[in-house]
Amino acid sequence: MQPTPEQSPHHAYPDHWEADVVLRDGGTARIRPITTDDAERLVSFYEQVSDESKYYRFFAPYPRLSDKDVHRFTHHDYVDRVGLAVTIGGEFIATVRYDRIDATGRPASVPADEAEVAFLVQDAHQGRGVASALLEHIAAVARERGIRRFAAEVLPANNKMIKVFRDAGYTQQRSFEDGAVHLTLDLEPTAESLAVQRAREQRAEARSVQRLIAPGSVAVVGTGRNPGGVGRTVLRNLLAAGFTGRTYAVNSAFAADQATIDGVPAHRSIGEIGEPVDLAVVAVPADRVPEAVTDCGEHGVQGLVVLSAGYAEWGAEGRERQRELVRHARSYGMRIIGPNAFGVINNSEAVRLNASLAPESPAPGRIGLFTQSGAIGIALLSGLYRRGAGLSTFISAGNRADISGNDFLQYWYEDPDTDVVLLYLESLGNPRKFTRLARRTAAVKPVVVVKGARHSGSTPPGHAVPVSRIPDATVSALMRQAGVIRVDTVTEMVDAGLLLADQPLPEGPRVAILGNSESLGLLTYDACLAEGLRPRPPRDLTTAATPQNFRDALAEALADRSCDAVVVTAIPWVGENGEAESGDGEVLAAALRTAAATGPAKPVAVVHVEIGGLAEALAAATSTAALPRVVRASAPAVPDASAAPADRAVPPTAQAVPPTAPGDQLTQQRSDTGPGETPAVPTLGRIPAYPAAERAVRALAEAVKYAQWRRQAAVPGKVPEFLDDTIDEAGAAARIDALLGPDPDPRGRPLSHDEACELLGRYGVTVRPTLPAPDPDAAVAAAARLGYPVALKTTAPHLRHRADLGGVRLDVANEAALRRAYGELTDLLGKPTELQPVVQSMAPRGVDTVVRATIDPAAGAVLSFGLAGAPSELLGDTAHRLVPATDRDAAELIRSIRAAPVLFGWRGSAPVDTAALEELLLRVSRLVDDHPEVVSVALEPVVVATQGLTVLGASVRLAPPPARTDLGPRRLPNY
Repeated sequence: MQPTPEQSPHHAYPDHWEADVVLRDGGTARIRPITTDDAERLVSFYEQVSDESKYYRFFAPYPRLSDKDVHRFTHHDYVDRVGLAVTIGGEFIATVRYDRIDATGRPASVPADEAEVAFLVQDAHQGRGVASALLEHIAAVARERGIRRFAAEVLPANNKMIKVFRDAGYTQQRSFEDGAVHLTLDLEPTAESLAVQRAREQRAEARSVQRLIAPGSVAVVGTGRNPGGVGRTVLRNLLAAGFTGRTYAVNSAFAADQATIDGVPAHRSIGEIGEPVDLAVVAVPADRVPEAVTDCGEHGVQGLVVLSAGYAEWGAEGRERQRELVRHARSYGMRIIGPNAFGVINNSEAVRLNASLAPESPAPGRIGLFTQSGAIGIALLSGLYRRGAGLSTFISAGNRADISGNDFLQYWYEDPDTDVVLLYLESLGNPRKFTRLARRTAAVKPVVVVKGARHSGSTPPGHAVPVSRIPDATVSALMRQAGVIRVDTVTEMVDAGLLLADQPLPEGPRVAILGNSESLGLLTYDACLAEGLRPRPPRDLTTAATPQNFRDALAEALADRSCDAVVVTAIPWVGENGEAESGDGEVLAAALRTAAATGPAKPVAVVHVEIGGLAEALAAATSTAALPRVVRASAPAVPDASAAPADRAVPPTAQAVPPTAPGDQLTQQRSDTGPGETPAVPTLGRIPAYPAAERAVRALAEAVKYAQWRRQAAVPGKVPEFLDDTIDEAGAAARIDALLGPDPDPRGRPLSHDEACELLGRYGVTVRPTLPAPDPDAAVAAAARLGYPVALKTTAPHLRHRADLGGVRLDVANEAALRRAYGELTDLLGKPTELQPVVQSMAPRGVDTVVRATIDPAAGAVLSFGLAGAPSELLGDTAHRLVPATDRDAAELIRSIRAAPVLFGWRGSAPVDTAALEELLLRVSRLVDDHPEVVSVALEPVVVATQGLTVLGASVRLAPPPARTDLGPRRLPNY
């Protein structure tokens, strides 16, 4: 909707101010600038506002808008006068306006940095967070136009509006003048305003998800008249799950007298239902979806699950169809799961929703699962189902054109029914936001991610995502920094999810191993070492071990304070006839679960080889009252080590598993009933079982690393205060502005060596000087100035940092040696004009390292560290952290590379000054964080000695800063 020339002769319509937002109740609305074409909408909107709200806005009875008012409120210059509207279904539900004013409060005739602001919200939409969202957006507009403060006059009785200003988190002043509350807001974002904004974002987006997965009524649009088909399958699954709400079948092809289908009321449209519908599952061909969306939107449906295919996965035409679908649904305040979705499941007893095509639905449990792929969703559901795992919620979002994994992270963050989050992602629509949300969620519950389509150019065609230059290894490192458990396969995801959902987090890496197979115990021991755990020598219970022996050994291991986790290994017993007996799985499971429940809270995992019923029994949620009693003769608790092999092959006779005694540990742990009350029967937790030692140990290792991260996250790192005394932030900003100039090239510009050294110096980073050596005499003069010994090296881009090509000569001791080295260099590599030689004084001996910082458009600023040289580059041995980095991040950076022992005295060498290296990393992080125009910094090499370090080479690139959508007002991705 473009403005007329009269409206904006000098300023084009600011379409970047348009935004879709999620309101407090989970519905959506659109915010956009008001134009001259909105006169009728404005009048209609004003007529629906109550007299009381009009009085609060104008401080007097104001029943209708005059023609002059309408003209004034629809004609803006988008600089000194700006109006924004909130629309649903194309109609206004709220407006906000600012007018720039001078110090006297009158319209400013010269540029001023203050504006008067006023809001008006339709009464029917008050309480939905509309004004709060509008304030965020009008404040961002004002800052863009050079306005730094808002002034507002509010009647004392207008408590709602006063609360909007008060709760925004901006620095503000209030006074009472002439019967009104005068408010002044400083629009500079603060930590509090950003926290308020993100808290509102979390509540709104979580609520929008809740509306989709916990509806009171569901309509399946496209229910087939004959059995089979997508719509009929969804309807069948809804009924089979026992959905607690109302269900409707909708198909425009139904006969007029079609009353029911599968016992469900049948209608030809949503409008015919005559009752509110919360969720519509759309299963019609793509060309009929717009009609279905209109029908849903006009009759108050809150959200859509679009199973229909034929969108962005089909190419350019499909992408445009997908954009229009999202715009269409949002115009009615609806959010979408899909299109090309597989459906949703909510196992809450209060909901019991299965609006999906899933052939198998896992039992209720504590795992939340999100996947972008229907095929992977089927595989994950099947795997969880077979292993007895339970789900709280499941979502297969398909093209995830609207609702994404970020939205579900918002929901699961505080969902009491979800303890573990599993995500299969093929793309990251907003990596900065994902990292922020994942870190917050991981601080309270594990987040396990499989990232598909990891290689450049392989993003699924249905997903519109920003281009990222960050390698997949860097993405993995940044996920780890956020506490995300990243695994490579869906099998590993299920393995980790089972352990994390049903077992406590380990307090450390010390692992006890016990079982009835020496070989399987050794395999487990080796796997633990390979994963960085600290296993104890395996305890061999021998093949004669009984379930009671397993129970006693497990209880003993759990009680051992030097043990943080236990892996139990088990193979079938061998009978007298030489055949394996695998029917004792339930008995062994009962023994293991009893021991785990009665001992200290430590994780237990079981590795088994073909023991029938063991995995199923371990996965079942069983109360102690239901434990099977074993009635077999007793066997020695510890078999005689001197027994002959033939004796050890005799099948053991299990002894009865004694019932829990009133005074044992289990009862003591749960003796919270009052006098005269019947104690609740305790439930034994599931124990995950694995068919291979490597899988169990890998899952356990992930739990150990996550637990360590979580403990560290509880005490966040900080940036040392002493850096502030040695940093000239204002001077650096002025220098950057001067270097970029008034009209900077969008592609940016690299700084010269001297410019880079000057800028880095303002942040306390000193680069060792170099002097040009265009000829041998100049080289000798430079060496005399710097003092021998010196280094002679080329600076040609293709030879820089390539000592292996002979472009560097070190420890040149005198003039004769320098002239000889100069001649060798030019004879070998070319003319001085091509080589661009320089002379530099020698640095103290140490370890050569590389420090870099880059800004990726999608992920943000990333700080990287590694050792210099081809081996590290070939192996990809580089560590990464997001900027801003804390002292803990800096310490972890230099310790997380595989070659880190070189820095700490490997093979008897002297440890280097890692404290100085950490400080350098923090200074580079601060530079990039303070000045987003610094899009790239490379310090190479940085020679770290036993005392101090020397930066020998530096390059810096400046460019106009990329847009930071994560710091602006709340908004959904635009389509």
